[in-house]
Amino acid sequence: MWMTILSFLGGPVIKGLIEAYNAKLQAGNVESKIAADLAATEIAAQSAEANSILQYRTAEIGHWYEPDKLIGYAVAVYFGKLLVWDKVLGLGVTDPLAGFASTTSNLVIAFYFAKRGFENVARIIKR
Repeated sequence: MWMTILSFLGGPVIKGLIEAYNAKLQAGNVESKIAADLAATEIAAQSAEANSILQYRTAEIGHWYEPDKLIGYAVAVYFGKLLVWDKVLGLGVTDPLAGFASTTSNLVIAFYFAKRGFENVARIIKR
């Protein structure tokens, strides 16, 4: 008699528990699938963004109006006027740079002279 009661109660109850557990697994799989899809979408978006930045930089290379070249032109004009016009030809007097302008011009000059050296070292290390 107890076996009949247990089989009657156990069958539907166990079956219900198994169905509930399967439903939970399905829900978990759906959640993990959604999470995976979101992660894949995020990776694709980051990849597309990196690709567009690379394309922009590639398109900008070689133009005279690149930002690092523009500031280089300004410093070159200043030192060209200072050295050639003022010192060599003696045709003018230019006030010396001070403070931020002096530091910036020195950094720009250091950048132009050190840039190629760093590129060569990086190329050697890359090999």
